[in-house]
Amino acid sequence: MTVLVVDVGTSGLRAAAVRADRSVDHVAYRPFPPATPFPGLVEVDAVELGRLVLDVATEVAGAIGPVAAVGITNQRATTVVWDRATGEPVGPGLGWQDLRTIVECLTLAGQGLRFAPNQSATKLGWLLDTYDKDRARDLCFGTIDSWLVWILTGGARHVTDRSNAAVTGLLRHDGSDWDDHVLEVLRVPRRMLPELVDSSGVLGPATALPDGPPIAGLAGDQQASLMGQGGVRPGRAKATFGTGGMLDLCTGPTAPATAARGNAGTFPIVAWSIGGEITWGVEAIMLTAGANVEWLVEDLGVLASAAESHDVAQQCTDTGGVVYVPALLGLGTPAWDYGARGTLLGLTRGSGRPEVVRAVLEGVAQRGADLLEAAEADTGIGIESLRVDGGMSANPTFVQALADATQRPVEVSPVIEATTVGAGILAGLAVGLWADLDEAAAGWSPRAFVEPGPPLDRDRWREALTRASAWIPDLSALDF
Repeated sequence: MTVLVVDVGTSGLRAAAVRADRSVDHVAYRPFPPATPFPGLVEVDAVELGRLVLDVATEVAGAIGPVAAVGITNQRATTVVWDRATGEPVGPGLGWQDLRTIVECLTLAGQGLRFAPNQSATKLGWLLDTYDKDRARDLCFGTIDSWLVWILTGGARHVTDRSNAAVTGLLRHDGSDWDDHVLEVLRVPRRMLPELVDSSGVLGPATALPDGPPIAGLAGDQQASLMGQGGVRPGRAKATFGTGGMLDLCTGPTAPATAARGNAGTFPIVAWSIGGEITWGVEAIMLTAGANVEWLVEDLGVLASAAESHDVAQQCTDTGGVVYVPALLGLGTPAWDYGARGTLLGLTRGSGRPEVVRAVLEGVAQRGADLLEAAEADTGIGIESLRVDGGMSANPTFVQALADATQRPVEVSPVIEATTVGAGILAGLAVGLWADLDEAAAGWSPRAFVEPGPPLDRDRWREALTRASAWIPDLSALDF
């Protein structure tokens, strides 16, 4: 049995086959970066997105033979509103990075409602105020998963799973249903919201694909990565180091008391729901991870490619006292300081290219340790080892620095994009490819197991964070 997975990221999308042994093959990829018509505005052409998804999914389906089920995983909180009768979007899809509703978020905070601008809630409000001010049209709202299910089923299903719904800002904190108070404040008609369904379960045939295989798995990208790396029991954590960085920790079946950010800067998330039962987690966020290496390549010209960072960093045994704080867009967990900025400290006449490159890799690793410590502090759960995926997980210098900073073993995912595997597992469970979560998780085996060496200097690191903080005081004063 083979599962077809559609995986929509922030800058591109892919379809692939996931096999019963958790291997991934027949990957078809298309770049699809969002449009940025003005600084702070991030827009997605939902029609073109749908066309490309059908293109790659049809290509893979034709190459792999019979498809047992379809799984979907996606960038979270990107917001699409479309006409129910025509299926046409009323305006641009608003990407999760879009910041046009910052003022609205601050205004609502004064009314006791806390939204971050990356959530869907105020994006949906903006789209309605712009294209349906009287709330008279028969419209549908959805995140990317909802939009793709609509397209793949020919408009037969309008659904979302709770892993996606919980990061919209529109769901009750216990995950039971949409929050009527929030809907009333934002003037969102309940009729336009998708039906809440399990992350694993047959939803209906994908009639837009050959032979109409059943859609059977939905998950946000970070939750799919947690699933794909076997993080199905409390205490298991994974970190994804791509353009940004996310650490997710499975906490189990107990719902959080509130949807608010914890004292250490993490957020409660729905990991997934299966058979009507919700599994919860917490998430810690690094605003830039691999973006710092891209900065060395694309802006400074220090490296010819991101992959070269490992070889260059290996030309020195340590940074020679150079410390880099990766705050190009501010600092996320634990401080949430949007006014912090990237900081390079400790330079001397002897500091060269290798020292600076190693300092950048170690700085991202130190931030990874910040995320791990924050997740432990907010949950009281100890993390014995950390599983990692994403582009930076292919860099041995970085992975060793992460083990040294956290002083925990680091297990490297055999698949760089574990999101695809996770969505495949959720869909496969629904059609009997695995008997249960434990069987699916038992098949996970790391590509590399890295033990910690001498620890990186965490006290020196905290001093560097202080130097980087509040560089732009007006932005540092923002809190969501």
